[in-house]
Amino acid sequence: MAAPPAGTSEPITDYRQLIEHLEEGCKPRDAWRIGTEHEKFVFKLDTLEPVPYGGEWGIGRFLDGLTRFGWQPVMEKGDAIALTLDDCNISLEPGGQLELSGAPLENLHQTCDEVHTHLAQVKEVAGELGVGLMGAGFIPKWKREDIPWMPKGRYKIMRDYMPKKGTLGLDMMLRSCTVQVNLDFGTEADMVEKFRVSLALQPVATALFANSPFTEGKPNGWHSFRSHIWEDTDPDRCGILPFVFEDGMGFERYVEYALDVPMYFVYRGGDYVDVSGQSFRDFLDGKLPGRPGETPTISDWADHLTTVFPEVRLKKYLEMRGADSGPWDRLCGLSAMWTGLLYDADSQRAAWDLVKDWTIEEHHFLRQASPKTGLRTEFRGRTMAALAAEVLGIADAGLKRRGVPDKTWDDESGFLDPLHEIADRGYSPAESLLQRYENAWERDVDPIYVEDAY
Repeated sequence: MAAPPAGTSEPITDYRQLIEHLEEGCKPRDAWRIGTEHEKFVFKLDTLEPVPYGGEWGIGRFLDGLTRFGWQPVMEKGDAIALTLDDCNISLEPGGQLELSGAPLENLHQTCDEVHTHLAQVKEVAGELGVGLMGAGFIPKWKREDIPWMPKGRYKIMRDYMPKKGTLGLDMMLRSCTVQVNLDFGTEADMVEKFRVSLALQPVATALFANSPFTEGKPNGWHSFRSHIWEDTDPDRCGILPFVFEDGMGFERYVEYALDVPMYFVYRGGDYVDVSGQSFRDFLDGKLPGRPGETPTISDWADHLTTVFPEVRLKKYLEMRGADSGPWDRLCGLSAMWTGLLYDADSQRAAWDLVKDWTIEEHHFLRQASPKTGLRTEFRGRTMAALAAEVLGIADAGLKRRGVPDKTWDDESGFLDPLHEIADRGYSPAESLLQRYENAWERDVDPIYVEDAY
């Protein structure tokens, strides 16, 4: 979730501007970039408790410590709620999870260098404060009421609105962590095919990265409880998006979808104004009850697009949102998988051939099954693990054809190795955690804060 908006205040006077905003994302292939975002839990080393914003070992002090590396604070009501440096941002999720929104980079070697630099910085500051960091899809130990809220205005609005639409929205905000990759497209037709391929294959990413089998210290019955949470967060802004696979899909069709998603807020003069549940269509006509007579700007539209939560989200690029956060090597693996699939024409075509005859019912089945049974999910006569192995093979070939070397590797395909190991093993990371819980950990989740900490 973003820092305070800094977009253009250009007034929207024509519906066409909404479409053009998305069309601006079209880029020539040599301008395509890779952006990786990842979240991690912050916890006190001696008690394992979540870290509040204030205090000697709080998130505010953590952000201040990171400024030694050149990060500049973004302030809201006197509190630092994000950091910026060049094209990167560090922001706060509602429950104090730290997120790095990485720069748009040319290749995976650069992406993983960025990840490792960030890790070194946050570990240095964390060590001084007596806190630790861990990647997991859902916080293993603590109840919702144990999690402190961060001082960001948009979160107060979402906190009040979420329970009106589903039972797990506050858990999404406070107790979950994800990793995602953002990728570019060349044309509207290219965006559509990339959208279809990535939306169809998000359940594969969910199963490969499924890493959230514990809730409040006990197994919860899911491989990716984080992914399941989105099924009961808000039906107006989550889900499969069947229209993506229909004739007529394009920028305008997505605009029409987004216009029907109720608003959360508008940002005015440093404040988030609650307009939750109201219509952006009414806003266009100057009939928004929360801002009577006022019409939106392009910045308002860009903000509204960030409040839509499908498994793949379209802005001026495509966001792949299906994976649990986890160990450091897997973070690069997610970017590698989607880059290999979508940044090589032959691989993109092969991936589309793999999924193009799947029915909407099958898309729904995979979306619902993959969080529950992970790589053991049965689909079309084989397991999800076998499907994942085929998908990774396509991605591997794509990365080899890209042929981007560094000082060590001839190409970027080595970043897929952790995912190949998982697929070949045939079960999701969550099952490995459950095995440790039942055996070495003696049915206690506390050791995860040591063994899986960064």
